[in-house]
Amino acid sequence: MSGESTTWRVSLTVPLPVVDAFEASLEPFCVAVSRFLVEGDTRWRVEGDCVTAPDPQEIVRALSYAAAIVDLEMPEFTCFPVPGRDWLAENRRAFPPLSVGRYFIHGTHFEGRPPSGRTVIILDAGAAFGSGEHASTSGCLRAMDFLARKRRPRSVLDVGCGSGILAIAAAKTWRSRVVAVDNDPVAVRVARDNAVLNRVAERILVGLGDGYAAPAVRTRHGYDVVLSNILARPLRKMAWQLRRHLAPRGVAVLSGFIDRDWRAVLSAHEAAGLRLVGRIRCQGWSTIVVRR
Repeated sequence: MSGESTTWRVSLTVPLPVVDAFEASLEPFCVAVSRFLVEGDTRWRVEGDCVTAPDPQEIVRALSYAAAIVDLEMPEFTCFPVPGRDWLAENRRAFPPLSVGRYFIHGTHFEGRPPSGRTVIILDAGAAFGSGEHASTSGCLRAMDFLARKRRPRSVLDVGCGSGILAIAAAKTWRSRVVAVDNDPVAVRVARDNAVLNRVAERILVGLGDGYAAPAVRTRHGYDVVLSNILARPLRKMAWQLRRHLAPRGVAVLSGFIDRDWRAVLSAHEAAGLRLVGRIRCQGWSTIVVRR
């Protein structure tokens, strides 16, 4: 089946100080609005892509209103059809199957046969972070691959789960109970859908909340493995909370920061009584493994 479709584009050129106002005026009609600096000029081109042909009179009214707000004459605009694109084919090219350690990650469009002996994760690149392509996610998966050679945790926590890729990998690798939390409602929905898609929904509890304060995280016993692929600053701030939620001899896989920040992230966790047991570098990003 083809994913080809025709879209319509509205285009206009305005000075930088008023770009925000005209972008906002196009948003009700468009699925995407972009800005580009005009080469050899100080003005910016604002473009909005519409699923169907917009009503020119509606566009004129919206642009006139924006112009009145910023005290500017209404700019000229063009509205034209954009040649059809095969979005499904482009998605396949943009997200080819990916192998990371024992894991084989592919989208729902993949029609081939996964390599024998691999842990297969089905995931489409979408609204929530985590398709396996980013170096920080890849680093986490490599760390989990290493840990799986010697550990069989009974409980796993994924803080900042995004698409749910790490939680799914944990559920498939260790067949353990996994709690996954994120402060973004979209990520929570996507992670739940992906857990169902990968047939591990019965082993993954996905909840909405802010880090370790999320209601789903509460547990009488600590977690054997904690996964957290977020950013350096929140990781440093939550170091003591991580320690309190780790079981004795528990380990944590931490990622989402560039190489130059890894020592600062480690120092915060050493101050909380954790020690380094491993580090993975990948394309300028670092992943560290610490334990109690």
